[in-house]
Amino acid sequence: MKTIRENILGTYVSVLNMEMALAQLDTWLTEHSSHYVCVTPAHSIMDEYNQSELRPIFNASGMTTPDGMAVVWLLRLKGHRHVRRVYGPDLLLATCLHGLEKGYRHYFYGGAPGVAEKLIEKVSLRFPGLQIAGAFTPPFRPLNNEEDEEIICRINKAHADIVWVGLSSPKQEIWMHAHLGKLEAPVMVGVGAAFDFLSGNKPQAPLWMQRNGLEWLFRFTNEPRRLWPRYRQYPKFILLVILEWLGLIKVKP
Repeated sequence: MKTIRENILGTYVSVLNMEMALAQLDTWLTEHSSHYVCVTPAHSIMDEYNQSELRPIFNASGMTTPDGMAVVWLLRLKGHRHVRRVYGPDLLLATCLHGLEKGYRHYFYGGAPGVAEKLIEKVSLRFPGLQIAGAFTPPFRPLNNEEDEEIICRINKAHADIVWVGLSSPKQEIWMHAHLGKLEAPVMVGVGAAFDFLSGNKPQAPLWMQRNGLEWLFRFTNEPRRLWPRYRQYPKFILLVILEWLGLIKVKP
């Protein structure tokens, strides 16, 4: 199975919905072929626009999913009516449920100290019988080669099928790209704040705000200082998308 991609400001975003994403994961796990998944809202596309060295990392993914509603709406305007939001927390929960009967083994890498353990506790209660391969919280600093090799060995010994990576973007995408082929797990998925939301460490926006593209506002009111540099790019994103739509600019992948 190979999904169509659309170029948005140099980022090739996968044209899909949750059912298609789960089917793609099944294919990779059956074939035991190595891939990583980037869940991509508008601010990630702007990061790649501003830092061209990030584009090959996102564009080399097995899937770069439309994580934000602005991206979903843009893909629908391009004629892809079947597209739905494939949001990090939703993808994690849907995959846990979908993989229960298949016995998929899940590993959780990232989060602040104790967050991955809280997340495991929550998802294990929600999905009895869920296969947990392990968890690891890396230090908040670059790892040296010896530490990185130790982590690779630890994850490989756990015999995980899916490694959920809960680091900030683009740190998690850089990490997945660097570890492709080094980890024996067929699939890595970067889900960012999903660790915090699903563990209960941070509040999640109400569903109506998520569906109407207002999750950014909820998150900004809770963490204005941290998120202001991210969300101040949104007006520029809209302007650039319009210019691209009119054919006035073209951003190379």
